Amino acid sequence: MTLDRAVAGIFLLVCLIYGYTAFVTMQAHLLPFELNMTFLPNTMPKWLSVLGVIVALVVIIQSGPEEDAEIDASEIDYRNLRQYKLGQALLLIGLMVAYALLLHPIGFLLATSLFLAGGGFILGEHNYRLLLPISISTAFLIWYLVQEVLGIFLRPWPWFI
Repeated sequence: MTLDRAVAGIFLLVCLIYGYTAFVTMQAHLLPFELNMTFLPNTMPKWLSVLGVIVALVVIIQSGPEEDAEIDASEIDYRNLRQYKLGQALLLIGLMVAYALLLHPIGFLLATSLFLAGGGFILGEHNYRLLLPISISTAFLIWYLVQEVLGIFLRPWPWFI
């Protein structure tokens, strides 16, 4: 099994679980007035799961067996993972977990600003005069769009304010 097929298989499993949640679990907990709405809270998850399953199946079907034993320079050599930037990937995953845990206690604006600045720093941007204003203004813009335009409440400040 090639690496492409293995990753597509894992992605297929995640999309199937996500689709089951969207089609069965979320559908059962809709409020009575939501059943007659055109766009339901589970409409987007349904489409995302269906598209994810289609993409995963296309990758599984189209990625055939390797014809050469030689590995092309553009492909990932899963036998020698040390040459890739796994440290950056693991730091980004840790940053995502920290963002999820800190989102409620310190508020959306501070958590998102720290996440964007930290992610930019991990990926190699060390110009703080550029990184900090962009991350702060992006967090404010996202908060404004979600809060004011979409009408979804996001706690902008820490819990004690």
